[in-house]
Amino acid sequence: MKPITVLLAEDHTVVREGLRALLETEDDIEVIGEAQTGRQAVQLAKQLLPEVLVMDIAMPLLNGLEATRQILKAVPTTKVLILSAHGDDEYVDEVIGLGAAGYLMKQSSALVLSKAIREAHKGNKFFSPAIAKRLRDREENSPHGAAGRVKKRSAGLTSREVEVLQLIAEGKANKQTAAELGISIKTVEKHRQHLMSKLNLHDTAGLTRYALAAGIIAGGVRFTIE
Repeated sequence: MKPITVLLAEDHTVVREGLRALLETEDDIEVIGEAQTGRQAVQLAKQLLPEVLVMDIAMPLLNGLEATRQILKAVPTTKVLILSAHGDDEYVDEVIGLGAAGYLMKQSSALVLSKAIREAHKGNKFFSPAIAKRLRDREENSPHGAAGRVKKRSAGLTSREVEVLQLIAEGKANKQTAAELGISIKTVEKHRQHLMSKLNLHDTAGLTRYALAAGIIAGGVRFTIE
């Protein structure tokens, strides 16, 4: 039987190599690529067309949630499993809203990860046990269920603006941002001005604080755009 093809997106080399080593012990799973940044994950997903992509949220250059958004749009056949050290409801709700196949805590065992990949490949949703229980409890106790919480906040940022904001927050100069995104410096400057206007912020420090609070770069727990 043809193995399930998997792409790993994790910026920490030790963790990524550990995940590969764990999955390589499974006869029905084949790791066909590894990505160290969110942008590389998008590129490799388009190139390799993996059946399942395991994506860390806290990715450099392009965070895992925005990368997931772009991948699901460009390669709808790929099932994305989010991997995170955070189990906050805000993150989980975002994942549900994006249409990802599931959400795993980094503390999950190899058995749980392998099971999640198999379930995602079948078209099923899979969440770490503790998260799954919380979602069930919330569904039972809320008249709107889990879905009522999804995407309740929005900054109204476009995908490109989120990309530019993350690079600004990571300390990239306009020239570096332009090179990374393949656009002109003038276009970067326009995006920066639009961001400041939309968010009512006036300097790079303000944009960075917003990116942290919104979870666009590591350190926050929320991430929502239109």
